[in-house]
Amino acid sequence: MSRPTPVLGMILKGYPRISETFISNEILLLEEQGLNLHILSMRQPRESFFHPSVGRIKAAVDYLPETFLTSLPQLLPHTLMTAVKQPRRFAVALQTAFRRFLRTHKSATFKHLFQAGYLVNKLLAGSRITHFHAHFAHSPTSVAFFASILSGIPFSFTAHAKDIYTSDPAQLREKMAHAAFVVTCTEYNRRYLTRISGNPSPSVFRIYHGIDIGLFSGRHPRALTSPPYRILSVSRMTAKKGLPTVFKALRILHDRGIHFHHTLIGDGEDRDSLHKLARNLGLEPFIQWMGTQPHDEVIRQYEQADLFVLGCEIAANGDRDGIPNVCIESMAMGVPVVATRVSAIPELIESGKTGLLVEPGNPEALADAMFQSLTDDSLRQEMIAAAKDKVTRYFNNRCLIDDLAGLYIQALFETAETMKEARTRINQR
Repeated sequence: MSRPTPVLGMILKGYPRISETFISNEILLLEEQGLNLHILSMRQPRESFFHPSVGRIKAAVDYLPETFLTSLPQLLPHTLMTAVKQPRRFAVALQTAFRRFLRTHKSATFKHLFQAGYLVNKLLAGSRITHFHAHFAHSPTSVAFFASILSGIPFSFTAHAKDIYTSDPAQLREKMAHAAFVVTCTEYNRRYLTRISGNPSPSVFRIYHGIDIGLFSGRHPRALTSPPYRILSVSRMTAKKGLPTVFKALRILHDRGIHFHHTLIGDGEDRDSLHKLARNLGLEPFIQWMGTQPHDEVIRQYEQADLFVLGCEIAANGDRDGIPNVCIESMAMGVPVVATRVSAIPELIESGKTGLLVEPGNPEALADAMFQSLTDDSLRQEMIAAAKDKVTRYFNNRCLIDDLAGLYIQALFETAETMKEARTRINQR
Protein backbone atom coordinates (compact mmCIF):
# COMPACT_ATOMS: atom_id res chain seq x y z
CA MET A 1 0.00 0.00 0.00
CA SER A 2 1.51 3.36 -1.04
CA ARG A 3 2.04 6.11 1.49
CA PRO A 4 -0.13 9.26 1.27
CA THR A 5 1.49 12.03 -0.79
CA PRO A 6 3.05 14.63 1.54
CA VAL A 7 1.72 18.18 1.47
CA LEU A 8 3.60 21.48 1.63
CA GLY A 9 2.01 23.90 4.10
CA MET A 10 2.41 27.40 2.61
CA ILE A 11 2.11 30.11 5.28
CA LEU A 12 1.22 33.52 3.85
CA LYS A 13 0.55 36.98 5.29
CA GLY A 14 -2.68 37.20 3.28
CA TYR A 15 -4.33 35.31 0.47
CA PRO A 16 -5.14 36.26 -2.17
CA ARG A 17 -3.46 39.68 -2.47
CA ILE A 18 -3.26 41.59 -5.75
CA SER A 19 0.12 43.02 -4.72
CA GLU A 20 1.46 39.47 -4.33
CA THR A 21 0.37 38.01 -7.65
CA PHE A 22 3.85 36.48 -7.97
CA ILE A 23 2.99 34.21 -5.02
CA SER A 24 -0.28 32.97 -6.51
CA ASN A 25 1.53 32.41 -9.82
CA GLU A 26 4.20 30.43 -7.97
CA ILE A 27 1.61 28.27 -6.20
CA LEU A 28 -0.16 27.52 -9.48
CA LEU A 29 3.10 26.56 -11.17
CA LEU A 30 4.08 24.35 -8.24
CA GLU A 31 0.75 22.54 -8.53
CA GLU A 32 1.41 22.06 -12.24
CA GLN A 33 4.72 20.45 -11.19
CA GLY A 34 2.72 17.91 -9.21
CA LEU A 35 3.17 19.29 -5.68
CA ASN A 36 0.29 19.24 -3.20
CA LEU A 37 -0.08 22.45 -1.21
CA HIS A 38 -2.20 23.64 1.69
CA ILE A 39 -2.40 27.43 2.07
CA LEU A 40 -2.40 28.82 5.61
CA SER A 41 -3.18 32.54 5.52
CA MET A 42 -2.74 34.99 8.38
CA ARG A 43 -5.33 37.38 6.89
CA GLN A 44 -8.58 37.24 5.01
CA PRO A 45 -8.54 38.83 1.52
CA ARG A 46 -8.86 42.62 1.62
CA GLU A 47 -9.49 43.33 -2.06
CA SER A 48 -12.54 42.75 -4.22
CA PHE A 49 -10.58 41.36 -7.17
CA PHE A 50 -7.58 39.11 -7.71
CA HIS A 51 -5.40 37.70 -10.45
CA PRO A 52 -7.04 35.04 -12.66
CA SER A 53 -4.39 32.50 -11.57
CA VAL A 54 -6.01 32.37 -8.12
CA GLY A 55 -9.14 30.80 -9.56
CA ARG A 56 -7.11 27.90 -10.98
CA ILE A 57 -5.35 27.03 -7.72
CA LYS A 58 -6.59 23.77 -6.18
CA ALA A 59 -4.89 24.00 -2.77
CA ALA A 60 -7.04 23.97 0.35
CA VAL A 61 -7.03 27.32 2.16
CA ASP A 62 -7.39 27.91 5.90
CA TYR A 63 -7.28 31.28 7.65
CA LEU A 64 -5.69 31.85 11.03
CA PRO A 65 -7.32 34.26 13.48
CA GLU A 66 -5.88 37.68 12.55
CA THR A 67 -5.74 39.58 15.83
CA PHE A 68 -4.57 38.62 19.28
CA LEU A 69 -6.94 40.04 21.90
CA THR A 70 -10.17 39.88 19.89
CA SER A 71 -9.32 36.37 18.66
CA LEU A 72 -8.15 35.07 22.03
CA PRO A 73 -11.30 32.93 22.51
CA GLN A 74 -10.28 31.07 19.32
CA LEU A 75 -6.53 31.08 19.89
CA LEU A 76 -6.28 30.22 23.58
CA PRO A 77 -8.06 26.81 23.68
CA HIS A 78 -6.01 25.42 20.79
CA THR A 79 -2.75 26.77 22.19
CA LEU A 80 -3.52 25.25 25.60
CA MET A 81 -4.36 21.92 23.97
CA THR A 82 -1.05 22.02 22.14
CA ALA A 83 0.69 22.69 25.47
CA VAL A 84 -1.10 19.72 27.08
CA LYS A 85 -0.33 17.36 24.20
CA GLN A 86 3.30 18.47 23.69
CA PRO A 87 4.49 20.03 26.99
CA ARG A 88 8.20 19.85 26.18
CA ARG A 89 7.79 21.32 22.73
CA PHE A 90 5.53 24.04 24.09
CA ALA A 91 8.04 24.89 26.80
CA VAL A 92 10.73 25.37 24.14
CA ALA A 93 8.38 27.50 22.02
CA LEU A 94 7.39 29.65 24.99
CA GLN A 95 11.02 30.13 26.01
CA THR A 96 11.85 31.09 22.41
CA ALA A 97 8.97 33.58 22.34
CA PHE A 98 10.14 35.27 25.56
CA ARG A 99 13.71 35.47 24.25
CA ARG A 100 12.53 37.04 21.02
CA PHE A 101 10.24 39.46 22.87
CA LEU A 102 13.08 40.61 25.13
CA ARG A 103 15.15 41.26 22.01
CA THR A 104 12.60 43.47 20.21
CA HIS A 105 9.84 44.24 22.75
CA LYS A 106 7.21 43.42 20.11
CA SER A 107 4.08 41.77 21.51
CA ALA A 108 3.30 40.31 18.08
CA THR A 109 5.73 37.53 19.03
CA PHE A 110 3.10 36.04 21.33
CA LYS A 111 0.38 36.42 18.70
CA HIS A 112 2.56 34.39 16.33
CA LEU A 113 3.09 31.72 19.00
CA PHE A 114 -0.67 31.45 19.59
CA GLN A 115 -1.41 31.39 15.86
CA ALA A 116 1.07 28.53 15.56
CA GLY A 117 -0.66 26.73 18.44
CA TYR A 118 -4.01 27.16 16.67
CA LEU A 119 -2.51 25.89 13.41
CA VAL A 120 -0.91 22.82 14.98
CA ASN A 121 -3.90 21.77 17.09
CA LYS A 122 -6.80 22.67 14.81
CA LEU A 123 -5.49 22.45 11.24
CA LEU A 124 -2.58 20.01 11.17
CA ALA A 125 -4.37 16.73 11.90
CA GLY A 126 -5.28 14.99 8.66
CA SER A 127 -3.62 17.65 6.50
CA ARG A 128 -0.63 15.43 5.52
CA ILE A 129 1.60 18.53 5.86
CA THR A 130 5.22 17.40 6.27
CA HIS A 131 6.98 20.71 5.61
CA PHE A 132 6.10 24.36 6.23
CA HIS A 133 7.22 27.14 3.90
CA ALA A 134 6.55 30.81 4.65
CA HIS A 135 6.61 33.72 2.24
CA PHE A 136 8.28 36.77 3.84
CA ALA A 137 10.82 36.58 6.62
CA HIS A 138 8.86 38.52 9.23
CA SER A 139 5.47 37.42 10.63
CA PRO A 140 4.70 34.44 8.33
CA THR A 141 8.12 32.94 9.09
CA SER A 142 7.61 33.60 12.80
CA VAL A 143 4.43 31.52 12.66
CA ALA A 144 6.25 28.82 10.66
CA PHE A 145 9.12 28.83 13.16
CA PHE A 146 6.82 28.35 16.17
CA ALA A 147 4.68 25.80 14.31
CA SER A 148 7.87 23.85 13.57
CA ILE A 149 8.91 23.87 17.22
CA LEU A 150 5.42 22.78 18.35
CA SER A 151 4.99 20.04 15.74
CA GLY A 152 8.51 18.88 14.89
CA ILE A 153 7.78 19.54 11.21
CA PRO A 154 10.67 21.35 9.47
CA PHE A 155 10.20 24.77 7.90
CA SER A 156 11.80 27.01 5.31
CA PHE A 157 11.03 30.51 4.11
CA THR A 158 11.33 32.94 1.24
CA ALA A 159 12.78 36.37 2.07
CA HIS A 160 11.91 39.24 -0.26
CA ALA A 161 12.73 42.90 0.48
CA LYS A 162 11.15 44.88 3.34
CA ASP A 163 10.96 41.74 5.42
CA ILE A 164 14.75 41.41 5.21
CA TYR A 165 15.95 44.96 5.72
CA THR A 166 13.48 46.08 8.39
CA SER A 167 13.91 42.91 10.46
CA ASP A 168 16.18 42.76 13.48
CA PRO A 169 19.28 40.91 12.23
CA ALA A 170 19.43 38.75 15.36
CA GLN A 171 15.80 37.67 14.89
CA LEU A 172 16.46 36.90 11.24
CA ARG A 173 19.66 35.03 12.07
CA GLU A 174 17.78 32.83 14.54
CA LYS A 175 15.15 31.93 11.95
CA MET A 176 17.82 31.13 9.39
CA ALA A 177 19.64 28.90 11.89
CA HIS A 178 16.54 26.78 12.41
CA ALA A 179 15.23 26.76 8.84
CA ALA A 180 15.88 23.82 6.53
CA PHE A 181 16.70 26.36 3.81
CA VAL A 182 16.02 29.94 2.75
CA VAL A 183 15.02 31.21 -0.69
CA THR A 184 15.47 34.80 -1.79
CA CYS A 185 14.74 36.55 -5.04
CA THR A 186 18.00 38.43 -5.75
CA GLU A 187 21.74 37.93 -5.51
CA TYR A 188 21.94 41.17 -3.52
CA ASN A 189 19.63 39.65 -0.89
CA ARG A 190 21.47 36.32 -0.90
CA ARG A 191 24.79 37.97 -0.12
CA TYR A 192 23.26 40.02 2.70
CA LEU A 193 21.56 37.00 4.27
CA THR A 194 24.72 34.93 3.96
CA ARG A 195 26.72 37.71 5.64
CA ILE A 196 24.42 38.06 8.66
CA SER A 197 23.74 34.32 9.06
CA GLY A 198 26.89 33.60 11.03
CA ASN A 199 27.18 30.39 9.02
CA PRO A 200 29.98 30.21 6.43
CA SER A 201 27.81 28.03 4.20
CA PRO A 202 24.12 28.67 4.91
CA SER A 203 21.46 27.07 2.73
CA VAL A 204 20.37 30.30 1.03
CA PHE A 205 19.16 29.93 -2.55
CA ARG A 206 18.80 32.77 -5.03
CA ILE A 207 15.86 32.12 -7.34
CA TYR A 208 14.40 35.06 -9.23
CA HIS A 209 10.62 35.42 -9.19
CA GLY A 210 10.27 35.89 -12.90
CA ILE A 211 7.02 36.48 -14.76
CA ASP A 212 4.72 34.59 -17.08
CA ILE A 213 6.34 35.58 -20.37
CA GLY A 214 3.21 34.64 -22.29
CA LEU A 215 1.12 37.23 -20.45
CA PHE A 216 3.51 40.10 -21.16
CA SER A 217 4.35 39.78 -24.83
CA GLY A 218 1.21 40.98 -26.51
CA ARG A 219 2.33 44.17 -28.22
CA HIS A 220 4.74 45.20 -30.91
CA PRO A 221 7.48 47.43 -29.41
CA ARG A 222 7.08 51.09 -30.26
CA ALA A 223 10.65 52.07 -31.03
CA LEU A 224 9.50 55.46 -32.35
CA THR A 225 7.64 57.91 -30.14
CA SER A 226 6.19 61.38 -30.38
CA PRO A 227 4.74 63.83 -27.88
CA PRO A 228 2.69 63.90 -25.81
CA TYR A 229 4.69 60.98 -24.42
CA ARG A 230 2.88 58.38 -22.32
CA ILE A 231 4.90 57.72 -19.17
CA LEU A 232 3.83 54.94 -16.80
CA SER A 233 4.60 54.02 -13.18
CA VAL A 234 3.11 51.01 -11.39
CA SER A 235 3.98 51.32 -7.75
CA ARG A 236 2.80 51.27 -4.18
CA MET A 237 2.74 54.78 -2.78
CA THR A 238 5.45 54.23 -0.22
CA ALA A 239 8.81 55.79 0.52
CA LYS A 240 11.05 53.15 -1.05
CA LYS A 241 9.47 53.65 -4.50
CA GLY A 242 10.92 57.17 -4.84
CA LEU A 243 7.81 58.67 -6.41
CA PRO A 244 8.66 62.22 -5.22
CA THR A 245 11.84 61.98 -7.31
CA VAL A 246 9.74 60.86 -10.29
CA PHE A 247 7.38 63.81 -9.87
CA LYS A 248 10.25 66.28 -9.59
CA ALA A 249 11.78 64.79 -12.75
CA LEU A 250 8.44 65.20 -14.52
CA ARG A 251 8.40 68.86 -13.50
CA ILE A 252 11.87 69.28 -15.01
CA LEU A 253 10.63 67.74 -18.27
CA HIS A 254 7.64 70.08 -18.23
CA ASP A 255 9.90 73.09 -17.68
CA ARG A 256 11.95 72.00 -20.71
CA GLY A 257 8.82 72.10 -22.85
CA ILE A 258 8.38 68.31 -23.07
CA HIS A 259 4.72 67.31 -23.43
CA PHE A 260 3.73 64.13 -21.60
CA HIS A 261 0.95 62.31 -19.80
CA HIS A 262 1.89 60.33 -16.67
CA THR A 263 -0.21 57.39 -15.44
CA LEU A 264 0.30 56.10 -11.90
CA ILE A 265 -1.20 52.73 -10.93
CA GLY A 266 -1.11 51.86 -7.24
CA ASP A 267 -2.08 53.01 -3.80
CA GLY A 268 -0.50 53.24 -0.38
CA GLU A 269 0.18 55.17 2.78
CA ASP A 270 1.84 58.11 1.01
CA ARG A 271 -1.17 58.85 -1.20
CA ASP A 272 -2.08 62.19 0.41
CA SER A 273 1.46 63.56 0.50
CA LEU A 274 2.00 62.60 -3.14
CA HIS A 275 -1.19 64.33 -4.23
CA LYS A 276 -0.05 67.43 -2.35
CA LEU A 277 3.38 67.30 -3.98
CA ALA A 278 1.81 66.96 -7.44
CA ARG A 279 -0.36 70.01 -6.75
CA ASN A 280 2.59 72.04 -5.50
CA LEU A 281 4.59 71.12 -8.60
CA GLY A 282 1.72 72.02 -10.90
CA LEU A 283 1.58 68.48 -12.29
CA GLU A 284 -2.01 67.50 -11.56
CA PRO A 285 -3.27 68.23 -15.12
CA PHE A 286 -0.66 65.78 -16.45
CA ILE A 287 -1.09 62.86 -14.01
CA GLN A 288 -3.75 60.16 -14.09
CA TRP A 289 -4.16 58.53 -10.68
CA MET A 290 -5.62 55.07 -11.25
CA GLY A 291 -5.23 53.42 -7.86
CA THR A 292 -4.91 49.64 -7.61
CA GLN A 293 -5.98 47.94 -10.83
CA PRO A 294 -6.60 44.36 -11.98
CA HIS A 295 -4.16 42.56 -14.21
CA ASP A 296 -5.97 43.24 -17.50
CA GLU A 297 -5.93 46.99 -16.96
CA VAL A 298 -2.24 46.99 -16.07
CA ILE A 299 -1.52 45.12 -19.30
CA ARG A 300 -3.57 47.69 -21.23
CA GLN A 301 -1.52 50.52 -19.74
CA TYR A 302 1.76 48.79 -20.64
CA GLU A 303 0.51 48.51 -24.22
CA GLN A 304 -0.06 52.26 -24.40
CA ALA A 305 3.11 53.38 -22.62
CA ASP A 306 6.19 54.91 -24.23
CA LEU A 307 8.28 54.70 -21.05
CA PHE A 308 8.18 53.09 -17.62
CA VAL A 309 9.82 54.90 -14.70
CA LEU A 310 10.51 54.24 -11.01
CA GLY A 311 12.72 56.22 -8.65
CA CYS A 312 13.41 53.49 -6.06
CA GLU A 313 15.53 54.39 -3.02
CA ILE A 314 16.39 53.09 0.43
CA ALA A 315 13.78 54.37 2.91
CA ALA A 316 14.68 55.80 6.30
CA ASN A 317 13.74 52.52 8.02
CA GLY A 318 16.01 50.51 5.70
CA ASP A 319 13.19 49.26 3.47
CA ARG A 320 14.10 48.83 -0.18
CA ASP A 321 12.96 46.98 -3.27
CA GLY A 322 14.53 43.81 -4.59
CA ILE A 323 13.79 43.66 -8.30
CA PRO A 324 10.37 45.21 -8.90
CA ASN A 325 8.35 42.76 -10.98
CA VAL A 326 6.77 45.71 -12.79
CA CYS A 327 10.17 46.51 -14.31
CA ILE A 328 10.43 42.95 -15.62
CA GLU A 329 6.88 43.15 -17.00
CA SER A 330 7.60 46.46 -18.74
CA MET A 331 10.74 45.08 -20.38
CA ALA A 332 8.83 42.00 -21.56
CA MET A 333 6.17 44.28 -23.05
CA GLY A 334 8.74 46.29 -25.00
CA VAL A 335 8.46 49.38 -22.80
CA PRO A 336 11.87 50.95 -22.02
CA VAL A 337 12.58 51.31 -18.30
CA VAL A 338 14.30 54.12 -16.44
CA ALA A 339 15.07 53.34 -12.81
CA THR A 340 17.70 53.76 -10.09
CA ARG A 341 20.83 51.93 -8.92
CA VAL A 342 19.33 50.51 -5.75
CA SER A 343 19.48 47.02 -4.27
CA ALA A 344 19.24 44.37 -6.99
CA ILE A 345 17.81 46.50 -9.80
CA PRO A 346 21.19 46.43 -11.63
CA GLU A 347 20.86 42.63 -11.75
CA LEU A 348 17.96 43.21 -14.14
CA ILE A 349 18.83 46.49 -15.86
CA GLU A 350 22.23 47.00 -17.44
CA SER A 351 22.32 50.75 -17.93
CA GLY A 352 22.61 51.71 -21.58
CA LYS A 353 21.86 48.15 -22.69
CA THR A 354 18.57 46.90 -21.25
CA GLY A 355 17.39 50.24 -19.80
CA LEU A 356 18.79 53.32 -18.11
CA LEU A 357 19.79 53.67 -14.45
CA VAL A 358 20.59 56.78 -12.42
CA GLU A 359 21.49 57.35 -8.80
CA PRO A 360 18.51 57.53 -6.43
CA GLY A 361 17.17 60.88 -5.26
CA ASN A 362 18.46 62.76 -8.33
CA PRO A 363 15.49 64.16 -10.30
CA GLU A 364 17.74 66.01 -12.77
CA ALA A 365 19.50 62.79 -13.77
CA LEU A 366 16.20 60.94 -13.87
CA ALA A 367 14.71 63.59 -16.18
CA ASP A 368 17.74 63.36 -18.48
CA ALA A 369 17.44 59.58 -18.69
CA MET A 370 13.70 59.78 -19.34
CA PHE A 371 14.24 62.30 -22.14
CA GLN A 372 16.97 60.16 -23.71
CA SER A 373 14.80 57.03 -23.56
CA LEU A 374 11.92 58.86 -25.19
CA THR A 375 13.80 60.66 -27.96
CA ASP A 376 16.83 58.57 -28.93
CA ASP A 377 15.14 56.19 -31.36
CA SER A 378 18.25 54.11 -32.04
CA LEU A 379 18.93 53.59 -28.32
CA ARG A 380 15.26 52.75 -27.68
CA GLN A 381 15.27 50.07 -30.33
CA GLU A 382 18.47 48.52 -28.97
CA MET A 383 17.26 48.61 -25.35
CA ILE A 384 13.86 47.15 -26.19
CA ALA A 385 15.41 44.18 -27.98
CA ALA A 386 18.08 43.55 -25.33
CA ALA A 387 15.58 43.90 -22.48
CA LYS A 388 13.14 41.41 -23.98
CA ASP A 389 15.99 38.97 -24.56
CA LYS A 390 17.23 39.25 -20.95
CA VAL A 391 13.78 38.76 -19.47
CA THR A 392 13.16 35.74 -21.68
CA ARG A 393 16.52 34.18 -20.76
CA TYR A 394 16.63 34.83 -17.01
CA PHE A 395 13.17 35.79 -15.72
CA ASN A 396 10.81 33.23 -17.23
CA ASN A 397 8.94 31.87 -14.23
CA ARG A 398 8.15 28.59 -15.98
CA CYS A 399 11.87 27.86 -16.12
CA LEU A 400 12.66 29.18 -12.64
CA ILE A 401 9.91 27.12 -11.03
CA ASP A 402 11.87 23.93 -11.76
CA ASP A 403 14.54 24.94 -9.24
CA LEU A 404 11.97 25.97 -6.65
CA ALA A 405 9.91 22.82 -7.03
CA GLY A 406 13.11 20.81 -6.75
CA LEU A 407 13.89 22.38 -3.37
CA TYR A 408 10.44 21.60 -2.03
CA ILE A 409 10.56 18.03 -3.32
CA GLN A 410 13.94 17.55 -1.64
CA ALA A 411 12.55 19.01 1.58
CA LEU A 412 9.60 16.63 1.44
CA PHE A 413 11.41 13.48 0.33
CA GLU A 414 15.18 13.70 0.26
CA THR A 415 18.34 14.48 2.24
CA ALA A 416 20.48 17.35 3.49
CA GLU A 417 23.28 16.28 1.15
CA THR A 418 21.12 16.76 -1.94
CA MET A 419 20.14 20.18 -0.58
CA LYS A 420 23.80 21.15 -0.41
CA GLU A 421 24.34 20.02 -4.00
CA ALA A 422 21.29 22.00 -5.13
CA ARG A 423 22.55 25.19 -3.45
CA THR A 424 25.80 25.02 -5.41
CA ARG A 425 24.01 24.31 -8.68
CA ILE A 426 21.36 27.04 -8.38
CA ASN A 427 23.43 29.90 -6.99
CA GLN A 428 26.22 29.55 -9.55
CA ARG A 429 23.90 30.14 -12.50
